[in-house]
Amino acid sequence: QVQLVESGGGSVQTGGSLTLSCAISTTTTSQLCLGWFRQAPGKELEPVASLFTGATTRLYSRSVEGRFTISHNKNTLYLEMNSLRPEDTATYSCAAGYENCDGGVCRCGGEDSETYNSWGQGTQVTVSS
Repeated sequence: QVQLVESGGGSVQTGGSLTLSCAISTTTTSQLCLGWFRQAPGKELEPVASLFTGATTRLYSRSVEGRFTISHNKNTLYLEMNSLRPEDTATYSCAAGYENCDGGVCRCGGEDSETYNSWGQGTQVTVSS
């Protein structure tokens, strides 16, 4: 079982920056699918970015690509957020899961939130105009 705890949320003005952290408690993070998701009031859960700790590929949603950077170091997942906009206001949650293997091909769920089986409690990010 993977336990996740986010931190780093807060309030900033448009154009500002924040870095979110997600502390990962598990025996090993060497083969984990990790992702950041966000949910604004009245809206559906939205994927933000994801990675696989066993590879260098990073995936970003179109709305954050070029502004956000996902990274991982040992037992911490990060989301560096730059050029923040009011529409980035949401509760951000980190998630962890494992690769799904089919026919010898294994891959992470990426944007599919249902493939992640561990979630943090979320941290609020508010961007004011």
